[in-house]
Amino acid sequence: MARSRSSSIGWRYLNPAYYLKRPKRLALLFIVFVCATLVFWDRHTLFTEHQEEVSKLNEEVTRLQNMLEDLKSEKGVSVGKMNPKAKGRDVIKKIDVLDDPISVQRREAVKNAMIHAWSSYEKFAWGHDELQPQTKNGVDSFGGLGATLIDSLDTLFIMGLDEQFQRAREWVANSLDFNKNYDASVFETTIRVVGGLLSAYDLSGDKVFLEKAKDIADRLLPAWNTPSGIPHNIINLAHGNAHNPGWTGGDSILADSGTEQLEFIALSQRTGDPKYQQTVENVILQFNKTFPANGLLPIYINPNKGTASYATITFGAMGDSFYEYLLKVWIQGNKTAAVKHYREMWETSMEGLLTLIRRTTPSSFTYICEKMGNSLIDKMDELACFAPGMIALGASGYGPDDSQKFLSLAEELAWTCYNFYQSTPTKLAGENYFFNSGQDMSVGTSWNILRPETVESLFYLWRLTGNKTYQEWGWNIFEAFEKNSRIESGYVGLKDVNTGVKDNMMQSFFLAETLKYFYLLYSPPSVIPLDEWVFNTEAHPLKIVPRSGQGENFGGSDEQKNLIVRSRARKEGRFGGD
Repeated sequence: MARSRSSSIGWRYLNPAYYLKRPKRLALLFIVFVCATLVFWDRHTLFTEHQEEVSKLNEEVTRLQNMLEDLKSEKGVSVGKMNPKAKGRDVIKKIDVLDDPISVQRREAVKNAMIHAWSSYEKFAWGHDELQPQTKNGVDSFGGLGATLIDSLDTLFIMGLDEQFQRAREWVANSLDFNKNYDASVFETTIRVVGGLLSAYDLSGDKVFLEKAKDIADRLLPAWNTPSGIPHNIINLAHGNAHNPGWTGGDSILADSGTEQLEFIALSQRTGDPKYQQTVENVILQFNKTFPANGLLPIYINPNKGTASYATITFGAMGDSFYEYLLKVWIQGNKTAAVKHYREMWETSMEGLLTLIRRTTPSSFTYICEKMGNSLIDKMDELACFAPGMIALGASGYGPDDSQKFLSLAEELAWTCYNFYQSTPTKLAGENYFFNSGQDMSVGTSWNILRPETVESLFYLWRLTGNKTYQEWGWNIFEAFEKNSRIESGYVGLKDVNTGVKDNMMQSFFLAETLKYFYLLYSPPSVIPLDEWVFNTEAHPLKIVPRSGQGENFGGSDEQKNLIVRSRARKEGRFGGD
């Protein structure tokens, strides 16, 4: 009975007639139904929206993964791409989040140019100093030291051309021999070979490069065995006999004597042997003893007396990189007190440079004169087009007013150098230019040998100002090289930028400098950042290492410490030079 009664009561609540007789219960049932429906619908909507959001996030993750793979395929700008032996020497840090698509495309074009130049060298001139592309053979312009190969090591590494780099590394390890009865240029061997090997070591961490750099540096050291410590500029690599070229009258060349500091200081820092650094810094000590009040030295220096000879003053050939290294050793030393005198000497030279600045008519192009005695010569080498980049690099070390003044000067000079290219039928610059009233500029020596100086300055100005105009100028120059200098078996210079007649030489610095600066012009600033690396005059990046104290890392001599005092005294006007 109970069971039967319970069942009948349950069915009663399912009968519609029950609720029609009881309106309040019907209303309550309706309210419960509506609330349940709303709760169910709300949860269903939330679930649907959640699913859509998850789907969108999955699509975004996939897109980012594809972007990352694309970036990794762009070797040389890949995230964290480093040789595992690099021991923390991060050449390529984290890539910028947004890389300009146009820059990516242009960077790839430059890398393809490097592949073409390098593969031509590998095929026709492997192990030789330079390639002659027209005749498809190698020549030993530097005594058979594999100059192009060594000059290219860091460019290959930075561009992510790993297989090519490894083949070059094996040649260095197994075939590179410096024991040659050859009279080598101390300057060229230092900037190309010592600098190239040290840069490859700093980038890769592979000690074979450091060992080879030490070997060749030891063979160069006897060149500094002169009464003043200012080196002779030529030395026999096998026998150590040093002398100067006959055409200098026995004098040493300013740039050739003052452009070994970065490389030899770096070598001492990496080996712990002070002799390299002390040898080259003694040269700066000697220069400082008679450093002129305007900071401008003639291109010939007497290695016995340590004094300047009567000669041309120029920021072009045979003078240029001396001034560059005064600034860059200060940067290499992390701008510490131990290298402050380099900066002070450089600033003195920049005041002298201002006295050489002139402007053309009618276009008011700014240029740097040369000087002989008291006379100015209205001539500027394309080699001097490194100066805009140097000045821009050093501008930040001044106070606000002087910083802007020198940065503006750098930009004006860069415009002139760009027009060295734009003013010729081939859009490639001649070797030097003359300036005459009412004529702006005219080509003097009309060859082009694939030089990098203007591109170098465009790179620095783009990095330091962020102005993409410099990238556009650089692209125009790159396209002119592609149109006029690229042939099936490499790249050649021009005998005449007016006619476009080609020569038969692919200079090693085209791979070491010109193409590297083009590549970096279109790379994010995180690739070889300027606060961590300093470029030697052959565009080989060296890691910046701080210098401690008033003396040197290795306990500088009293004379070296007095150098700082003397330099500061001159800066304050307590005594002058010639």
